[in-house]
Amino acid sequence: MRSLPTSFQRIRSLRPFAACSDRELAFIVDRTCEYRAPAGDVLTAEGRTGREWIVLVEGTAVVRVGTDVVARLGPGDAIGEVALLDHGPRTATVVAETDVEVLVASAAEFTEILASVPAVARTILVDLATRLRAADELLAQP
Repeated sequence: MRSLPTSFQRIRSLRPFAACSDRELAFIVDRTCEYRAPAGDVLTAEGRTGREWIVLVEGTAVVRVGTDVVARLGPGDAIGEVALLDHGPRTATVVAETDVEVLVASAAEFTEILASVPAVARTILVDLATRLRAADELLAQP
């Protein structure tokens, strides 16, 4: 059995890519780039046009809607898919809470990944459904 390159093993450990085959991981690696950002860097800005999909590899980030912190993100969490899926503005501002390492795909690369790697598309759909359910439950509270 051949071993995977370290970057493949590392990417496979992230939620969106956990169920991917070696061939699918190679496809994803070819369509993403690694980026490092220091703590305090704005990864996405609420209201701006979405141009990329981001997956946290290392570090943490804070999600803000307006001035409210609505979530904290860590390795394996994805950022930016909503704006890319509906071509609307970013729904939140995401700021690196610590130094972060991320994988970034352009809008076109994100579309290619979704079309070619069903496991990633399914994971994104499940994550969006989970967030929608949580938002509905918040709205239903008295």
